[in-house]
Amino acid sequence: MVETYKRTSNPMMNRPVVKAELVEWMRSSQTQITGELAEVLKFAKENNIPVIPHETVIYFQMLLSLLQPKRILEIGTAIGFSALIMAQEVPNAEIVTIDRNPEMIELAKKNLGKYDHRNQIILKEGDAADILKELSGSFDVIFMDSAKSKYIEFLPIALDLLSENGVILMDDIFQGGEILTPIMEIKRNQRALERGLRKLFDEVLDNPKYLTSILPLGDGLLMIKKHKLNF
Repeated sequence: MVETYKRTSNPMMNRPVVKAELVEWMRSSQTQITGELAEVLKFAKENNIPVIPHETVIYFQMLLSLLQPKRILEIGTAIGFSALIMAQEVPNAEIVTIDRNPEMIELAKKNLGKYDHRNQIILKEGDAADILKELSGSFDVIFMDSAKSKYIEFLPIALDLLSENGVILMDDIFQGGEILTPIMEIKRNQRALERGLRKLFDEVLDNPKYLTSILPLGDGLLMIKKHKLNF
C-alpha cells in the first residue's frame, strides 16, 4: 500500500457529477490504454493514487494532438502517469513537472526512468510556489492537478509563464459537486479548499480578460486562456 493515499483519502474520485452509467460508458467505450502505461495505471488503481481518469486521458490526447505544444508545465506529478501520457502524444515536447510529496517523487522517478524513453520529462522537486518563480521561458500548456486551494495563488504566475496562445487546465474543480454547497455546510477541514476554488471562479469565469470553458470530465476540468481584447 502506498502510504500517501489511503483507501478513503480521496472520496471525490468516486463521486462523479455526471451520471455514473455515463461515466462508465465513457471509460469503457473509448480506446483503452495499453502497453507500458497500462502498467502505471494498474499500479495507481491498486494503490488508490489519483490520476487523470480515462475520459480525461482521451481528451488530452485529442487536445495535445491539435495544439502540438513545444513546452508543457505540470503542477502535481504524482507517479508520473499524466506526464507520460503527454510525452507519448507529443514526442517532441519538453515537459516540466513539479511535485513535493517524497513518496510520489520516488515512484515518479522510477516510472520516468523506465518509461520516458526520449528523456522529455524534467521532474522538479519542491513546493510549486517556489519553483514556479524560478522557471523561465514560456509554456504552451500548463496543467494543474495539485492542491485545489492553491490554484488561485498559482494563476498569476501561470499566466506570466503562458505563451501567447497557450492554455491552462485545472483538474478536479467540481469536488464531487460540493462547489454548489454553502461554505458553512462543508466539512471544516475542506473549507480552505472550497474557498480557494470559489475565489478562482470569481476571478476567471465572468472576466473579459479570460476565455474559459468548464468540461464535465472526471471531477471537472477548467480551461483558461488569455483573451485578446479588441476594445
